[in-house]
Amino acid sequence: MKRSNLIIAVALVLMVFIQPVSAKTVGVIMTADIEYYRDIHKAFTDEIGKDVEIVLQKPSADPMSWTNAVRKLTGIGARVIVCYGAPATLTAMKETTDIPIIFAGVYDPASMNITGKNATGISSTVPIDKIMRLLNEIKKFSKLGIVFSKSEKDTIIEVRDIKKLEGTMGFQSVLISVSEHVNKDDIKGVDALIVTTCGVCMTGIRDIIEAARRDKIPTAALIGGGEDAGIVLTLAANPKVQGSAAAEMVKKVLGGARPAELKFKQPNGIQTIVNLKEAKALGLNVPASVSAPADKLIQ
Repeated sequence: MKRSNLIIAVALVLMVFIQPVSAKTVGVIMTADIEYYRDIHKAFTDEIGKDVEIVLQKPSADPMSWTNAVRKLTGIGARVIVCYGAPATLTAMKETTDIPIIFAGVYDPASMNITGKNATGISSTVPIDKIMRLLNEIKKFSKLGIVFSKSEKDTIIEVRDIKKLEGTMGFQSVLISVSEHVNKDDIKGVDALIVTTCGVCMTGIRDIIEAARRDKIPTAALIGGGEDAGIVLTLAANPKVQGSAAAEMVKKVLGGARPAELKFKQPNGIQTIVNLKEAKALGLNVPASVSAPADKLIQ
């Protein structure tokens, strides 16, 4: 075969097997297939429309997996990268300064300097003082276990915000750090437990709940997805609002807007969820001051 004919043949093969990336290809990073992020993603896909091609990555809750997920999306030439949660967002910002990044499900993005030239989105910050007050009404505590991850910056900020209330509420924080997995034996000697937005925590939420049941202590969470498994009190930003807001921002970016032109949004629709069934199993009485205003009751 002549050289020119060989080149043409190779080119034809490449045209068949290598499909061009759509001008509306959007990469999405959803850590560990966490239920709360799945709810955000459903709202996102419902809102974004069928003319957008979505490439979904589900990395484990660890730095290398987040990095690999971002690199895959940058490698395929994604026009926008959507991140659920702070760790994925911070990793994406580290890996690229050119591709627009839209985030959702991020606690206090301003404290982490997340918003910037190529990143914007919607915050999932909830009022820490409210969940602490409600948890204390379910069971008065003097020692509060806080489950977090040192490798997830948002959870460290949540620990800081919780500890600020020690003096006024009269409790002592017991820090329970998790890394690759949740160790049930680390959860002990506390009167109540609060779970941060930690990805490792949510993948091991059933182990956390099992440890809480062992010691008959109530659990609270700053992220949704654990309420049906047995979290007694959940205070979380509405995932439907989070996903819908992210989709609207992506549409604007695909239409030519720059992230820096889109001011990041505060959460709208903070949900309070109370698992009365779990509380009863633990021998706890949830007062009407907690259950009556709740957005959802599990009975």
